[in-house]
Amino acid sequence: MGKSFAKIAFTPLVKEQQNRHGSRPMYARVEQAGPPGDRLSSHERDLILTRDSFYMASIGETGWPYIQHRGGPPGFLHILDDQTIAFADFRGNKQYISIGNLQHDDRVALFLMDYPSRSRLKILGHAAIYEGTEAAALIEQLSSPAVESPIERAIVIKVDAFDWNCPQNITPRYTEKEIIHFTTPIRQRIADLEAENKRLRVQLNQPAKP
Repeated sequence: MGKSFAKIAFTPLVKEQQNRHGSRPMYARVEQAGPPGDRLSSHERDLILTRDSFYMASIGETGWPYIQHRGGPPGFLHILDDQTIAFADFRGNKQYISIGNLQHDDRVALFLMDYPSRSRLKILGHAAIYEGTEAAALIEQLSSPAVESPIERAIVIKVDAFDWNCPQNITPRYTEKEIIHFTTPIRQRIADLEAENKRLRVQLNQPAKP
């Protein structure tokens, strides 16, 4: 954890709970001597650029948080620089809850999961919405030929802080593509054995030579 994330997340009431349960000294050291944790390194980049989905939380005018899933082909979440990420917002069910929330409060929290490696990355930032003709170049930069849904806007997020969580209680899960990749050697081995069994059966059924 970096100092930037601790500064945002560790409110007075959070610190009160840490004191009550004995973790405050450890996290106090993070606040004082931890890394900044506000600029994406190659470690964060590797995870971000290979995601095919993430979850984004925003805050509505009623004060309620709202979490929405965003998905696309791997790489649909782009890195513009070491403090900026962006994605094309594809047309969905036209509720526009997240978009309305961002006009009220531009703060967002992103949750990125890598289930096979049991990794999770949290990102806190401020989001900006870009629409219309003035956003055409940015939308084109963020678009993907693999997605047929129309792109309505671009969303650019300035990263304020991020934090990695431990793998505890994360159940490994795999996509269909990953399962096919991991099982290809096994399936090839099965095919080879079936072919060999077929060849041996043919040999056994051949009449013995006199």
